[in-house]
Amino acid sequence: MNTLVTGGTGFLGRRLVTRLLAEGRGVTVLGRTPAPDLEAQGVRFIRASLDDAAAVHAACAGVETVFHTAAKVGVWGRYHDFFRTNVLGTQALLAGCRAHGVSRFVYTSTPSVVYIGRALSGADESLPLTTRCPSPYPLTKALAEREVLAANSSALRTIALRPHLIWGVGDPHLVPRVLARARAGRLRIVGEGRNRVDLAHVENVVDAHLLAETALRQCHLIGDNAPGPRRADGRAFFITNGEPVVLWDWINDLLRALDEPPVTRRISLRAATALGVFCEAAWRILPVPGEPPMTRFVAAELATDHWFDLSAARRDLGYHPRVSMAAGTAELVAWYRRQGRHDA
Repeated sequence: MNTLVTGGTGFLGRRLVTRLLAEGRGVTVLGRTPAPDLEAQGVRFIRASLDDAAAVHAACAGVETVFHTAAKVGVWGRYHDFFRTNVLGTQALLAGCRAHGVSRFVYTSTPSVVYIGRALSGADESLPLTTRCPSPYPLTKALAEREVLAANSSALRTIALRPHLIWGVGDPHLVPRVLARARAGRLRIVGEGRNRVDLAHVENVVDAHLLAETALRQCHLIGDNAPGPRRADGRAFFITNGEPVVLWDWINDLLRALDEPPVTRRISLRAATALGVFCEAAWRILPVPGEPPMTRFVAAELATDHWFDLSAARRDLGYHPRVSMAAGTAELVAWYRRQGRHDA
């Protein structure tokens, strides 16, 4: 069974490719970064970006399932750049699927698509997609998710997964950024510091993607009108570890385990939001590279609850997180200690 994985050289995509290869699957990867190690394992690699519509279209030939994990991520940048990759790239991929008769499309979305500017405590999939957010990433991912779910049909079954804060050994973003800022003395507890947040271990997220594909395959088998369990196609699902943590306690426990001083300095949510407004304005006016140290979106994410109801994923995908927060954290700490440095 041939599969296409966009972003197959990324943190999640590479783990997914490894699992597909272990199952004896034929895998094509569409990505911008060459991966000779994957090619040596039999992966067909297409070097292209999502804004290359012709390459994206051609990559779908001979494929039965597309796992669309690639995206432009970040909390800051030009809306057009995010739109070109996240929305137009997804549209091109869907068009390629229709043209080449691809049967299944699993889209990696994000819980940020339901951003409301305040706490999300036990949120479920009934929340509407955001149309107002101070960051282009959630806005464009919401537009792309809408396109994916609207494309669901008897010929092309689609599903969207919303993993929250993917982490684990090899994570190049979340934990390394926390460690770097903590060691530089630039990390502050935002708000009261008691907000609860869900995370998703990368292996659990891979499980969810494979379960989603299985669910879409079952939808093909039973047809559109046959009775049966609740259908998964044309729907979105939150994916997490199902163990909300007090965010700043988890960060400080991780720092202590790595012999780093815990974060004790604080900033109120109101002050962090005001700082975000100032930084955003400065980054728009001045030719400053990189992302601002604070934005309104980041302030809200660091200070408020963000945890989700997994009932739908458990019931309709058979999703049950295998790697617990405790086990994943212990593995991560041991890995960092083996590296002999904490910025690996």
